[in-house]
Amino acid sequence: MAKMATREAYGKALAELVCENPKVVVLDADLSKSTKTADAKAVCPERHFNVGIAEGNMMGIAAGLATCGNIVYASSFAMFAAGRAYEQVRNSIGYTHLNVKICATHAGITLGEDGASHQSIEDIALMRSIPGMTVLQPSDDIETKQMIKAISEMNGPCYVRLGRSAVETVNAEDYKYELGKGVVLREGKDITLIATGMMVQEAMKAAALLAEQGIEVSVINIHTIKPLDEALILKYAQRSKLVVTCEEHSKFGGLGSAVAETLSKNHPTKMAMVAINDTFGESGTPAALIEKYGLTAKDVFNTVMNSIQP
Repeated sequence: MAKMATREAYGKALAELVCENPKVVVLDADLSKSTKTADAKAVCPERHFNVGIAEGNMMGIAAGLATCGNIVYASSFAMFAAGRAYEQVRNSIGYTHLNVKICATHAGITLGEDGASHQSIEDIALMRSIPGMTVLQPSDDIETKQMIKAISEMNGPCYVRLGRSAVETVNAEDYKYELGKGVVLREGKDITLIATGMMVQEAMKAAALLAEQGIEVSVINIHTIKPLDEALILKYAQRSKLVVTCEEHSKFGGLGSAVAETLSKNHPTKMAMVAINDTFGESGTPAALIEKYGLTAKDVFNTVMNSIQP
């Protein structure tokens, strides 16, 4: 199965977009080779600006450019874009509802060897809390490319969470991305797995393992965490014995929290979360880290099995 990092797909999509749309402007905080905005710089250098290691300033510049009618894509590592620059994102972009697309790479613990200081596991929670901020996380390269172009057509601020490591492609070539709409990848009547980002692949593998035990599992890819596709989630919760959310993020404030908020309000359902359990990451290979922190398909399988025990 083909593999590509979502940050790689972002760079390719951005390079096409900056050539197609003269309103698109790209900003980067001295990490363009890592975030892959260098691809856009290669084809359109006059609309690519490196602001240096000054992420807060980058968000201020992005806001200023957006007031002039530009569609601004601002990139850095997720830890810096969502963490270090939070105040500027909140006050200069969120509060003013400006047309800035914050495309943050190297999110989650699969950043790997850079360790806890760079592994952003709180960014979804931070961005979800900003009024009017759209929060997105693609599962693979096909979805990323379509998402990056789709957000150029919507007005307002977005946070797009992208990964460092290559991930397997789960969507078909004829896939059609629709902002705000979850995607059902597998149908089953017993359990529903709701996943985002690289955990979509792990959920699909877990569903196959559960099928061997005679358990029929639905798998839903939630690429838009805010606004959440509540109608789809409620539809599947109403027909399932158990809902399990899967994310490469802290168990606080991410996809699991968003789903729990929806279910508790509309249709209380037995639920479990596969997420990072109130701890920082550490240095290691992505494969070793997802195993240590309980984010593998086997962990999803075990969570389901433990949750359905009488």
